[in-house]
Amino acid sequence: MLAQLLAALRGIQLPLRLRLWDGHELDLGPDPSVTLVLHDPSMVAQFAHPSLSALGGAYVEGKLGLEGPIREVIRLGDALSQALIGEGGGAAPKRRAHAKATDAAAISYHYDLSNDFYALWLDREMVYSCAYFETGAEDLDQAQQAKLRHLCRKLRLQPGERLLDVGCGWGGLARFAAREFGVQVHGITLSKEQLALGRQRVKDEGLEGRVELELRDYRDLPRDGRYDKVVSVGMFEHVGHINLPTYCQRLFDAVRPGGLVMNHGITSKYTDGRPVGRGAGEFIDRYVFPHGELPHLARMVADLSGAGLEVVDVESLRLHYARTLEFWSERLENRLAEAAQLVEAQSLRIWRLYLAGCAYAFAHGWINLHQILAVKPLADGSHQLPWTRADLYR
Repeated sequence: MLAQLLAALRGIQLPLRLRLWDGHELDLGPDPSVTLVLHDPSMVAQFAHPSLSALGGAYVEGKLGLEGPIREVIRLGDALSQALIGEGGGAAPKRRAHAKATDAAAISYHYDLSNDFYALWLDREMVYSCAYFETGAEDLDQAQQAKLRHLCRKLRLQPGERLLDVGCGWGGLARFAAREFGVQVHGITLSKEQLALGRQRVKDEGLEGRVELELRDYRDLPRDGRYDKVVSVGMFEHVGHINLPTYCQRLFDAVRPGGLVMNHGITSKYTDGRPVGRGAGEFIDRYVFPHGELPHLARMVADLSGAGLEVVDVESLRLHYARTLEFWSERLENRLAEAAQLVEAQSLRIWRLYLAGCAYAFAHGWINLHQILAVKPLADGSHQLPWTRADLYR
């Protein structure tokens, strides 16, 4: 089996070193910057056909060790996988049922890990979504404040309006909108840990009369058009392809005629929503976002339109998310010792790969991030949006 591995690796030139369980080393190229340590002899068979899911899973489960900068690990892991198994998209997308209990458990798995862990590498407001870089020179805190402002401006928030925040996280956007734009905010989440800290921060800032956060499934939202505006950030990735029409219908039902709906979320490269190729999508599904499914932009626009909403603006923030994830990954790498005190070793290995790997994926166009602005038309089919986007940038 080892002879087969050596034969498969022959001719590959990468600055990569393999160290076997018995201490023997093999350099695939000059000046290795990364060392892969095969702790388990069973890895030899997998290494002859190294999908990103297999490599990542072996590291998470302790069969494979990584030495070197995590971003270089990701780059060389992808190069090795591409050299040995080639390109290609993922398998056909799964059409999973998304029951309320299943979705709640999946959200808890990802978001209830540890508030203190997230605080190590997120910005001071703990905004766990793509930041917005107006010049590219911003630090993470500045870019996240710019993102919150960008969302609020797109929604054309006015004092006294009622804003629904679907998937409110720790409440960063809800508090910003109430504080800076004078709106009343109702936020919902399925994460108990996020809710507890979010409510505490609302109280600490004296916003209890203007921001209400609660544990609620989007399927249980009121359907009486009571909100002037609706925003959903990083939420629809958890909905599932089957439930997208229902999700879009709930957004439509929640907002008044003439009101705006903003959906901000990760979208698939492939029109059928299949996962990223060479096993990267499978790794995320298994270890990071159970039951997560990314729709293509075209699918999301179709379902929003099918619900009766008119899409009026679409903006890709793919490169913004690559930069955001680079910040997150770097901040986590700088505080690994502290992180190790907050989460289990396996969880930390998952998050190191996830953040660095997603930064790489967004930078290389494997996935995208779109802000989709839609309006619920008035009875005569009209709306009252400005003629241009100029008001967003004043």
